Amino acid sequence: MITSPWVQESIAGSDRTTSLLVSGKLGKIFESPGSLPVIVCWIGDGFGGDSPDGADLVIGSDDIVDVTATIERNPLAATTLAVLLRSSVDATVASGLAQESAAYSMLQAGPEFEAWRATATRSAHAVDINVPAESQPTVAIERRDDTLVITLDRPHRHNAITTRMRDELCDALAIAVADDSIREVLLRGNGPSFCSGGDLDEFGSRPDPATAHITRLAQSPARLLHLLRDRVTVEIHGATLGGGIEMAAFAHRVIARRDTTIGLPEVGIGLIPGAGGTVSMPRRIGRQRTAALALTNRRIDAETALSWGLVDEIVD
Repeated sequence: MITSPWVQESIAGSDRTTSLLVSGKLGKIFESPGSLPVIVCWIGDGFGGDSPDGADLVIGSDDIVDVTATIERNPLAATTLAVLLRSSVDATVASGLAQESAAYSMLQAGPEFEAWRATATRSAHAVDINVPAESQPTVAIERRDDTLVITLDRPHRHNAITTRMRDELCDALAIAVADDSIREVLLRGNGPSFCSGGDLDEFGSRPDPATAHITRLAQSPARLLHLLRDRVTVEIHGATLGGGIEMAAFAHRVIARRDTTIGLPEVGIGLIPGAGGTVSMPRRIGRQRTAALALTNRRIDAETALSWGLVDEIVD
């Protein structure tokens, strides 16, 4: 099959082969898979190691079950992520964010995310867009001389990102964009976690995916963090998942407390990273490690993140 001139046509499509486990030499057809919707998993020395350029991720033999289970459960999201990450290396930040948002919005209208929504249980904190939002600000701002301290402040929800928090964070970051006297922006989180990602209770409660795509482009903390990157330091701790680590990875410096755990759980609910992670994380750790983190549904500790270059310092 690898030598067939019709190999791409024979395996393309979610109802056919969605992943290939490769332990030997990559065939020429997979040295540059491009937009081919198949995930090339290189079985190497271990999770997150080095692999040929044509592979989408490298795993150890112990990871095969987890990876294949994730891909088989949500093949549309998994292959969309792999294809998107292949183009992230050559894309500008602006175009990468646009591509990510479009793919994310498409998956929001897809069957895998709909299946997750049908089985998800809304918590007592569920967001209803028809009732007033939280009465207190979800982002705190403090000016200390030439430093702007921005604190995510939904500790009871591990600083899970809602639409309101996203908008308030954009407003806070816009202050630093407009004021050159602010030499440093310090972003941190209040409570047991820096940020546990998007608030699952709000997922699917927004308007149609096309409108959400345009809104996501207009109100983008990722874009502002990139503009400010040389002035931004992010302090992370506890659960730093999904959008939490995706935003942090844009910063010039990321400082992790030793209790930090990092993961990208979005593929598990039929989506892909949607807070800039397909742009920010490959620039720090490469697309293959980004894919490995997302497709194994594993969490890494602060020491692993430091060795990868995802964080720059660990503090106690």
